[in-house]
Amino acid sequence: MVVRLSVRCDVDCPLFIPFKHPHFISTNNSFQGSFTSRNLLFPFSSSSFFFTLRQHNERKKKALQYLNKAMGLLGFLVVVLLSVLNFVHGFPRNNHAHHRYLGPWINAHATFYGGGDASGTMGGACGYGNLYSQGYGVNTAALSTALFDNGLSCGACYELRCVNDPQWCLPGSIVVTATNFCPPGGWCDPPNHHFDLSQPIFQHIAQYRAGIVPVIYRRVRCRRSGGIRFTINGHSYFNLVLITHVGGAGDVHSVAIKGSRTRWQPMSRNWGQNWQSNSYLNGQSLSFLVTTSDGRSVISYNVAPAGWSFGQTYTGGQFRF
Repeated sequence: MVVRLSVRCDVDCPLFIPFKHPHFISTNNSFQGSFTSRNLLFPFSSSSFFFTLRQHNERKKKALQYLNKAMGLLGFLVVVLLSVLNFVHGFPRNNHAHHRYLGPWINAHATFYGGGDASGTMGGACGYGNLYSQGYGVNTAALSTALFDNGLSCGACYELRCVNDPQWCLPGSIVVTATNFCPPGGWCDPPNHHFDLSQPIFQHIAQYRAGIVPVIYRRVRCRRSGGIRFTINGHSYFNLVLITHVGGAGDVHSVAIKGSRTRWQPMSRNWGQNWQSNSYLNGQSLSFLVTTSDGRSVISYNVAPAGWSFGQTYTGGQFRF
């Protein structure tokens, strides 16, 4: 059986004509030809036909729109689900056992210093001063050169566990904040990874008589109660701000300051976690932008009122645990 077919294309034909036949003759957008019914992809009766592609392409366009909407909805649901899981995991019941981990377990060694009351750990290379009043307590450590990173590691939190020494190791783990520098000499020589702990916290993972023990450690997120603290020292044209009690990654890597009559301007790190600005900011309320090593930032707007004074401490926002 021979079928006469005449097709006129309103749009691009190649997307629609799956049954092109060698006997077809194309003139512009018209296709004419004759062929037997067995060459067709669906049955035809013996008659003349005229097809337009407009309805086909409209249906195709609508189908693509529906598909795009469905994929967008699916992506949104995935993001929501991950956010919920992240939120649930972010507030553990056990502060030590369920910290968010920022790195793998690494081998190191630990010793202790500062006496039974940890009084010898006060001050230190991070500039924190009285560790009790700053909220760090005895859960502190002085880091070797390989870990201290010229002071950029100040405020970072580490989980430690005593291993491979059953004679002296105690079960469990501790979480400490980096508050000091252990200078080269003996165990703190580069490239050793070493923690010189306060004596009280050392005795949570090892016996006092051990002196030094092998440990494994990993970076964890810091959980703080209350906001970041900004202690403003210095004088006019030299604002030296000590930043303490930082949650999240804990180690501040950049700071910006803004007066109520100025734009945001970066601060430079002077030493430890003391950051300086040489701008005249007296009589202006102060805002701070704090960024930690993981790239997260917290803005504390107008944390210091216009009547702020040197030597005072002001509390701002905080990183989520």
